[in-house]
Order: sequence, then C-alpha cells, then structure tokens
Amino acid sequence: MLDNPKTLVSTEWLAAHLKDPDLRILDGSWYMPAQNRDPKAEYDAAHIPGARFFDIDEISDLRSDLPHMVPPVEKFMSRLRALGVGDGHQVVIYDGAGLMSAARVWWMFRLMGQTDVAVLDGGLPKWRAENRDIEDMPPMIRDRHMTVRRQNQMVKDVTQVASASKLGDFEIIDARSSGRFRGDEPEPREGLRSGHIPGSKNVPFATLFHDDGTMKDPADLKAVFEDANVDLSKPAITSCGSGVTACILSLAMERFGKTDHAVYDGSWTEWGAFPTVPVATGEA
Repeated sequence: MLDNPKTLVSTEWLAAHLKDPDLRILDGSWYMPAQNRDPKAEYDAAHIPGARFFDIDEISDLRSDLPHMVPPVEKFMSRLRALGVGDGHQVVIYDGAGLMSAARVWWMFRLMGQTDVAVLDGGLPKWRAENRDIEDMPPMIRDRHMTVRRQNQMVKDVTQVASASKLGDFEIIDARSSGRFRGDEPEPREGLRSGHIPGSKNVPFATLFHDDGTMKDPADLKAVFEDANVDLSKPAITSCGSGVTACILSLAMERFGKTDHAVYDGSWTEWGAFPTVPVATGEA
C-alpha cells in the first residue's frame, strides 16, 4: 500500500509516527442503531495511544431534522479546538469497524479546508490484530487554533442534486448495497421510499475493500468505478443512506487522483422522504 498522509495511511505508518509531536489521532467511530454498539464507551475502554473521540452525531448541525449533517463552521472549529486539534497538525482518523465512518470525518476536515488528514487503513481492528499498543487513558489536551476555509463545492443539497439528476452534468454515485439501490431491500430507516436517485450509478462501498477490510490499490479502485459505468470525466456527487459511507467513495476517488467530488449530505434519508423528488428502481 502507498501511504499518503492526505488520504490513507497504513498501521505501519501510524506506528512509526505515533510519537510525532504534531500528530493528532481521532477515533471517528459511528454505528447504525441496529448494530447496538456504543462508540464512546468502546473508545473509553480501548483506543490507540493519544487518540481523541470525534462524535459524529454531536459535531453536526443539531438544528437539522436529518442525522449528522455538516455543522456550522464555528461549531466545527470550537469542537476541534476542545480536542486540541488545529493548524499545523497531521490528523489520522480511524474507526472501530475497519474503514467506515472515519472517511466521513476525513471528508469533513477536507470540507473545512484542512488537507493534512488521513484515514487509517483497516482501522482499529487491524491495529489490534497486529497486537499494537492501546490505552484507556484520555490524552492531555492543549488548545490549538484551527483556521477554516470552507470548500462549498464539496457538499451538495437536495436542490443541487435534483438539478444534477435532471441535467446529467454530474455523475451521482450511490454507495448503498445493490439491493437497496434497486429497491429490492427495505431501507433501515422507517418511512423512506425504496430505490435510487434517477440517473445515479451504484458503487457499493464494500466493493472498494479487500477481504481483510483494507482499501484496494488506486488502480483497482478506479476499475471498480469504471465497471459500474461511472463517467470519470464528469464531476461526481456521492450519496448513501445518511452521508457516512458516501465519503468512502469520495476517499477512494481521491486515492486515484479524482478531486472533483462532492457529498450529498442529506443522502437517501432526505431524498427517500422528500415527496416531490422522483425515485427510480431496478438497475442503473
């Protein structure tokens, strides 16, 4: 694997840099309610040395009815400052699933104009499988200011996505399973229609990983998108159930050099509940 501290780093890379004074590690674990896992309790019990807990549900726009939408800039800055993360830091994010919600945190940093941020490939499961150090002590935190330059082109709302669906000027790429995309499988959240955004393509996020949960190499990632008939010459909008696994697609595209991608923040939780937007079923 090619380590890149702006996208993805290996457990070997992190172990070698663990004592770097400007390294900051975040546990960005988040789970669907049906998984019955408490990410904060798991963090308190065992985390990579020096890691701080990034609460995806709390570091969000709590004024929205939709889950974990992007927070206002001021809230992001104040929460990260309280975690002792700011300018001049190299940030590495991991999660307890391997590589799932950490990509959402990576994308939020990128949206806020922070580029020295990477996801840990294989996450905590790989780190623990290699018998690397863990601890249960919270780190000593020193305040650090963060300068935010929000990259508005990296996030889309329902109006922008509806326009892209109609005009076909973006590739809309859905990270959900093929059954949910086709509309054969019920949605895990109640009250949502089944199917997909008209004109979108389906790249289930699980197809981007090796069997051990690590991400495929850049050339293989690109091939997955091409096999799904994604036109990589167009700018991309990624979508999923609630804006978490869509960010895995964004990370994968960044890995093979495609940088013109945005996330549909409301994703299917919004689209599937919105009565005035059309829904397609079946294959792409």
